[in-house]
Amino acid sequence: MTPRPESSGSRPKGTAGEKIPEQPTAAQQKSAAKKTAVPKQAAAKKGTAAAKKAAAKKTSSAKSPATRSAAAAKKAAPAKTTAAKKAVAKKAAPAKATATKASVTKASVTKATAAKATTKKAAATKAAAKQTAVKKTPAKKATTKTAVAKTAVAKTGAEKATAVKATAGKAAAKTTAAKSPAKKAPAKKAPARKLTAKKVAATKSSPGKAAAEQASPAQVVPPEMEVAVSPAVDAVDRERLLSGTHHDPHSVLGAHPVPGGVAFRAFRPYALSVTVVAGELRAELHDDGEGFFSGLLPLTEVPEYRLLVEYEGTVLDTEDAYRFLPTLGDLDLHLIGEGRHEELWTALGAHPTTHQGVTGTRFAVWAPNARGVRVAGTFNFWDGTGHVMRSLGSSGVWELFLPDIGEGELYKFEITRPDGSKTLRADPLARRTEVPPATSSVITSSQYEWGDAEWLARRAEVPAHEAPFSVYEVHLPSWRPGLTYRQLAEQLPGYVQNLGFTHVELMPVAEHPFGGSWGYQVTGFYAPTARLGTPDDFRYLVDKLHQAGIGVLMDWVPAHFPRDDWALAEFDGRPLYEHADPLRAAHPDWGTLEFDFGRNEVRNFLVANASYWCEEFHIDGLRVDAVASMLYLDYSREPGQWTPNEHGGRENLDAVAFLQEMNATVYRRVPGVVTIAEESTAWDGVTRATHHEGPSGFGGLGFGLKWNMGWMHDSLQYMSHEPVHRKYHHHEMTFSMVYAYSENYVLPISHDEVVHGKRSLVSKMPGDWWQQRAGVRSYLGFMWAHPGKQLLFMGQEFAQGAEWSEAHGPDWWLLDPGYGAEPDHRGVRDLVRDLNTVYRATPALWRLDTDPAGFEWIVGDAADDNVFAFLRLDPEGTPLLAVSNFAPVVRQDYRLGVPEDVPAWHEAVNTDAERYGGSDVTNPDPVKPEAQPWHGRPASIRLTLPPLSTVWLRPA
Repeated sequence: MTPRPESSGSRPKGTAGEKIPEQPTAAQQKSAAKKTAVPKQAAAKKGTAAAKKAAAKKTSSAKSPATRSAAAAKKAAPAKTTAAKKAVAKKAAPAKATATKASVTKASVTKATAAKATTKKAAATKAAAKQTAVKKTPAKKATTKTAVAKTAVAKTGAEKATAVKATAGKAAAKTTAAKSPAKKAPAKKAPARKLTAKKVAATKSSPGKAAAEQASPAQVVPPEMEVAVSPAVDAVDRERLLSGTHHDPHSVLGAHPVPGGVAFRAFRPYALSVTVVAGELRAELHDDGEGFFSGLLPLTEVPEYRLLVEYEGTVLDTEDAYRFLPTLGDLDLHLIGEGRHEELWTALGAHPTTHQGVTGTRFAVWAPNARGVRVAGTFNFWDGTGHVMRSLGSSGVWELFLPDIGEGELYKFEITRPDGSKTLRADPLARRTEVPPATSSVITSSQYEWGDAEWLARRAEVPAHEAPFSVYEVHLPSWRPGLTYRQLAEQLPGYVQNLGFTHVELMPVAEHPFGGSWGYQVTGFYAPTARLGTPDDFRYLVDKLHQAGIGVLMDWVPAHFPRDDWALAEFDGRPLYEHADPLRAAHPDWGTLEFDFGRNEVRNFLVANASYWCEEFHIDGLRVDAVASMLYLDYSREPGQWTPNEHGGRENLDAVAFLQEMNATVYRRVPGVVTIAEESTAWDGVTRATHHEGPSGFGGLGFGLKWNMGWMHDSLQYMSHEPVHRKYHHHEMTFSMVYAYSENYVLPISHDEVVHGKRSLVSKMPGDWWQQRAGVRSYLGFMWAHPGKQLLFMGQEFAQGAEWSEAHGPDWWLLDPGYGAEPDHRGVRDLVRDLNTVYRATPALWRLDTDPAGFEWIVGDAADDNVFAFLRLDPEGTPLLAVSNFAPVVRQDYRLGVPEDVPAWHEAVNTDAERYGGSDVTNPDPVKPEAQPWHGRPASIRLTLPPLSTVWLRPA
């Protein structure tokens, strides 16, 4: 064995007293070889070679890889092999040991004379190798390979090819030494005999140096190691890997210490060859067929290594994906199983990262019913055969780290279902997707640097229900059709800021395949729709809105999901995200599936998703869609189509628990956000704290606000009547105050009210065009003064006459100065701006929105006059007087009772003003109270009430 060189390539530095072990002489080798030819002639033919090797290697424990492969292929008895090895190692009963080894290895048939000749050649070569320790004269590798090939002529089939490869590296070291004059100094065995199990060769210019580099005592298998095993993948594992049903590929593939050294196994379909590279070591693995490659290197520990994978026309230099530890720890898996991983998006999905010092992407997916999961994508030409994921215990999570894979690559998970069929699925935790109708997930990471620190620092100062809160609802893809997130960021913040809204509410931005669903049938719960740009582009839009002083709410859809066969439906072959009970799974209204809120992992998926949007995208609030459909088991179901809960009731207890957990988690993790329920029933405690139990026995759901669907329905119904008939429906405008303080309400005029034949807001109003516009203006004035927050859908702020269409968005041309009726539409928009301006400057309109002390009726029963008048008060008692006249006539000197401590009132807003397109009937001068009691108050004022109008008056 040539000494291990220093870093410069010279002889090694020995320590004091260190001796270089002697190798047996050629005569000793020959003597030992002769002793083995005792028991049987057949054994002697093969045993001679074994004994020769045993003596020459001074009882080395590891056979050549070719011999080991043959032994494994013919199913040698391990016990006999071990016994024979030990016998040779101790130089006891050599003949018997040789015979045993021969029966185990069953090497290719070789004549005795050929064996003897080989023995002589080996002895001569070893003698020359001893001189190399002194002379170190390099040799030519080509000559070596030719010589080695000749020694393996007797071998046949795959064993012959393996023997040639296995011996190539051995002879490289021997021949290097043979080129020098012999000097019979003792030297260690040339390690190339062990390190080149499958075509090992040094890559440096000096083969002798390379062989010496491989001869590190820390790497070479010691003589005491037991007989080696075959490195090839066994038939069962092979079949499971090929069929995509292997749960633990890392236990088979990669590098593993085994008897005889380290087994290297690779599964690279379509590869022509695979070579292991570890420092100076280069070992071409044996091609086992069907994409499998293996080899056994006589190392004592697994080295740092790479793979050179040769395909037709190219060679890929890469890390081995199966040499890495799991990227998820026990705590992650425990929290996932418990349904308490509040940052689930950091554990599952695809994440570019550096793992064990190597850059790549870690993939993880929850699929507990799958028989196997593989990753397919652009990086493997959508063939996931060679990228098999491992199952992490009983968690149901499958994981794989793929080195050298980065951002921008497309991927999906190929899942083998319980019945053996396969399905290709988008990642449920994908944070970026392809542009629909394409459905692949995209590897991504955020590089965005936020500029909204000031906004975030102050948003938690005042609770939403005690702050001004007027919302402009937007469908981003159609607000300005064709604009991207970044282009919208240059227009939307300025427009909303000019109109004075405090917030925008974005209809669902999570990825959805069908644009006609407006985003309410989500398939990518963690990815902003790619129609408008990247996730960082969406961050840019939110950032710009914040910098303009505008909060960002978004619609969130945890109630249901579509049945697309590449998304969540029966994700791993069985109901997983949906309820296993068909009566609980199918949503009767939308043809979708309802989530199984009682399953820990599903609940975790949704709770973490709510936090994800608030934390990763700085969203200020979530408007939760279709809450009523979640709360009731019999929602839109006939008797017999639903199953009662454990108490025999109709409440979905799992959904209640989920909503409570979601709200509690979001409010705890992200101070300053608000959650808003779209809930259309009289469920008790929607906006009550979760730890406060109500009359029904349930704790509150924990929402911050709730859409007041009853007010919306009743008030629009009232406004749709001809004025002459409104006196018969007067209660429709007053009933809301019966329950106004039962919850924290938002008054919504949303997208749902201006589509599907419901007509736009202005078109709901009776009368001619003037009356319709006047009706809208008076209605908006009433709405902004009513207790509760306000929400108005885009296009309604300028009285668009047509219903909204997601295909072309608002009719912006109505505001073109060249259009004849442009002043009519601009006037309504100017009113909205002024309403917001006065609203934000008047605490009486929002400080006590949820407190009965903030509201007092002046007159609520003037049905014959179609008049409503009330006071709004701030905590200090400062009032605002709101008076609405929903009759198309002017009412002169209309007397109203008022507080006596206000010396005078002046108009703050008059929806009939000329600049809004009205008839300009106003009260231009301050109005002073008279000492005449009226409406149960000690003082009163006389006002001129314009037709179809709302007037706001404040203390002068």
